[in-house]
Amino acid sequence: MDFDNKPLIGMVHLKPLPGSYLYDGDFEAVIEAAIRDARTLEKAGFDAIMVENFGDVPFPKYVDKTTVAAFTAVAKAVRDEVSVPLGINVLRNDGIAAYSIAYAVRADFIRVNVLSGVAYTDQGVIEGIAHELAKLRKLLPSKIKVFADVHVKHAVHFFAFEDAVRDTVERGLADAIVVSGRATGKPVDVEKLALAKRISQVPVLVGSGTSYDNLPELWEHADGFIVGTWIKRDGKVENEVSLERAKKLMKLANKLREG
Repeated sequence: MDFDNKPLIGMVHLKPLPGSYLYDGDFEAVIEAAIRDARTLEKAGFDAIMVENFGDVPFPKYVDKTTVAAFTAVAKAVRDEVSVPLGINVLRNDGIAAYSIAYAVRADFIRVNVLSGVAYTDQGVIEGIAHELAKLRKLLPSKIKVFADVHVKHAVHFFAFEDAVRDTVERGLADAIVVSGRATGKPVDVEKLALAKRISQVPVLVGSGTSYDNLPELWEHADGFIVGTWIKRDGKVENEVSLERAKKLMKLANKLREG
């Protein structure tokens, strides 16, 4: 992925998958909704797409085999329909499943919420998985990149932010880091983002809260943007991706790229 171009990565938030509490029994509808949103993002000109099991609340720390199988089927359907780079995020923190799915469907990157350190979350205490993921990457070599959150959203952290950045990059071996607001759709702290950009040796992505209004302010401090909530119909995360809103944001990004 060309970080010099400051890519916009659009989210495909999956409906509840088989095995999750809110699954309604219609797996075809899950696949169709994912393909629809992915096509919309590609049509709008987004640089990449990331698929996430957003509907599987309440999330486990690590998913079961049913989820891995279903997620792989959906991701493969999306991969077959779009040509832009594809990413995988398996909530809450199953980077092993994410990498395995990405490897199977030939995706390009994964997102890991807690690669290094410890996060106190609504799923309980989540510990970093950098060692386990590094072993898997050695076993299954690929070009799949690891994008890792620093002070991930929906969590409390006790490590200093700057130490967490360095640990995630230098000891966790992240290929890029992600800085987010406190929750889904919440804007990032610009001072934290700027700090991460100053000290990180790898690209820095905004992981939540990017909108048409704040993109110009965030632009100089980030190398890319993961966008979900704002590009949905009416700006509501539970809705489908809006072609009009996605195009509007992409048009602004292209204008900023031109300087």
